[in-house]
Amino acid sequence: MAGLNAAGFEQNVGSTDMSADDGTVTNFMAIGQARDDVLRMKLDQAGDSATGQTTIDPRGYLTSLNTLGTQNAAEIGDISRARTLLKSRPVLEEIAKKLGKARSIIAEGCENCPKSEEVWLEAARLNTRETAKVILASAVRNLPQSVKVWMAAADLEAASHDVKAQRRVLRRALEFVPTSVVLWKAALIPLSIDLWLALARLETYEKAQKVLNRARRAVPSSHEVWIAAARLEEQNEHTGRSLGQHGTTMDRDAWLDQAEICETDGYPSVCQAIVKATASLGFDGNESAEDQADVWASEADRFMQHRAVVTARSLYELALEATPASMDMWRSAADLEREQGSIEDLEALLKRAVQYCPQAEVLWLIAAKEKWTKQNDVEGARQILEEAFRANSGSEAIVLAAVKLESENGQYQRAQLLLQRARTTEFDGQMGTARIWMKSTVLLRQLDDLDTALSLAKEGLDRFPQCYKLWLVQSQIEIQMEQYEVARQTLSNSLKHSPHLNLHIRARAILERARVYNPKSPRLWLEQARLEADVIGNVPVARTLLSRALQECPKSGLLWAESILLEQRPQRKAKDDPAITCMIARLFWSERRIEKARTWFERAAAADQDYGDAWAWWLKFEVDQAARADEQLMLDERIKAIEDACMRADPHHGQVWPVVSKDPKNARLSTRDILHKVSERLGQLRQL
Repeated sequence: MAGLNAAGFEQNVGSTDMSADDGTVTNFMAIGQARDDVLRMKLDQAGDSATGQTTIDPRGYLTSLNTLGTQNAAEIGDISRARTLLKSRPVLEEIAKKLGKARSIIAEGCENCPKSEEVWLEAARLNTRETAKVILASAVRNLPQSVKVWMAAADLEAASHDVKAQRRVLRRALEFVPTSVVLWKAALIPLSIDLWLALARLETYEKAQKVLNRARRAVPSSHEVWIAAARLEEQNEHTGRSLGQHGTTMDRDAWLDQAEICETDGYPSVCQAIVKATASLGFDGNESAEDQADVWASEADRFMQHRAVVTARSLYELALEATPASMDMWRSAADLEREQGSIEDLEALLKRAVQYCPQAEVLWLIAAKEKWTKQNDVEGARQILEEAFRANSGSEAIVLAAVKLESENGQYQRAQLLLQRARTTEFDGQMGTARIWMKSTVLLRQLDDLDTALSLAKEGLDRFPQCYKLWLVQSQIEIQMEQYEVARQTLSNSLKHSPHLNLHIRARAILERARVYNPKSPRLWLEQARLEADVIGNVPVARTLLSRALQECPKSGLLWAESILLEQRPQRKAKDDPAITCMIARLFWSERRIEKARTWFERAAAADQDYGDAWAWWLKFEVDQAARADEQLMLDERIKAIEDACMRADPHHGQVWPVVSKDPKNARLSTRDILHKVSERLGQLRQL
């Protein structure tokens, strides 16, 4: 080999066979193939894919692992920067207003980095609330020990105002991370409002204040805590603090329901504070003051049905502040105080009402009547009417109210003086009014001064010949003086001066005469009712006539149908006509179903408090029960309650009531006395 030159090496380097000095040949291809075979055998021994067995020495493998190089700080930093870049790309897309691309990138990040809580939280932030819930559900499956992910899921439920779901998420989180102080605080302290309130109830006033203050800081949006704090202050006579909304999300109806609950529990100041602070919720600023006042008034009526007087009163106060010149609003508020308030509250309200609406005659009259009937203060009522007349010098209603006050209190000279002054006062270009002249005549008739009354009636008719009521009063005086022919002539003259009544009266007379011979004819009753309603235009008389007709012909479909048509639309469905309801009560009475009868009599009186016959039938029923039963004391109380209720209602209409109340002999009787007289007269009618 020493004699091998360079040229020969170069010539044979590409050959696969080489000869040695001893004559053997070296094959390099075979050597390479053998090396590959050896390497393949070693790999097969390292791991058998079919059986899963291994021939690797565990100790040697662990020793070999020690020889692997660990990641240095630079490599770890590179990985963190990569994750930051992965998180920053969606933010850049979000800034570029490519939200869909940002969500797609962050979704890819969740797939590639499922153990990164920051990526999951960013994905939840970039998506909608419902999608974020799904993302965080996947996050807690991958990172069940992550407190941040669990808190994000709980906060998401809190943002949806689903407290139950929030508590459920926190309880589930505590199963995986029971040692987390953050989760325990979030689960127990802020969300358990009942625990805060229970703790406050167990403490003294000062300590309860501290407990509720901590609760308000922990849960500022909890209306229960704020209401409890207000109740605590009212309970300890500290009512000066205001009750704001403090970020709560309830609407006006929910707040007003809370106000009603506070009133029911005995916290009227808290109720008023809630109404004042929250009644304006839901208005967008485009509504007028009148519209807002109408909404508050309708809500007040709703709460009045629940007997929530303080809530309704507070709503009316807001409505009156918005529309102080509304007479209807003042009257509605006065009705509330009359039914549910005290005499002092009603008086104070009416004083404010007449200051804002001095030309509202009805408010002055209500104030005078309440002063007279409820407080028995005749002098006070007289002063109110004097102020009312100064504010409304040409008011016929105020003059006649003053006359009624004086006459019913026995001051007849005062009443006559007021009427004499009114007859010489100019009203719309005329001296006095037809009604003033008629009332003057009626007062003299009640005083049994028939000659002066007749003279005054004739003088009044010279001024107001078309006042048919004055003609009737004159004829009644002449009948009372037994001047029957003169009275007949007076009525004949009335037809000449009231020609529009002539044909109507003739038609009415013919129909009434026909009914005398045919009292059970529904057709005759129907035609007379239609005459009153359609031709003459006196619908109340037509309704009264139909009530009588239905007593005579209770099975007539024509009469029932016409009765429904004459009712106002809201009452067509009510079926609470006092005459019908009273008849039902009488039927129960005749069958000796006492409790049923009592219920229906009460319902008849409530259906129309101005229908005096219902009150009289009810009284007659209770008097009959008092004569039969042993519980005299209880029945006497019921009779007294009926009398008091009837006096408050002061009825004027019915079939028998006007006949008794307008009799001159009964002019000086009180409502209670007239009630008993009507009840006695009803006993003379045909009974069921």
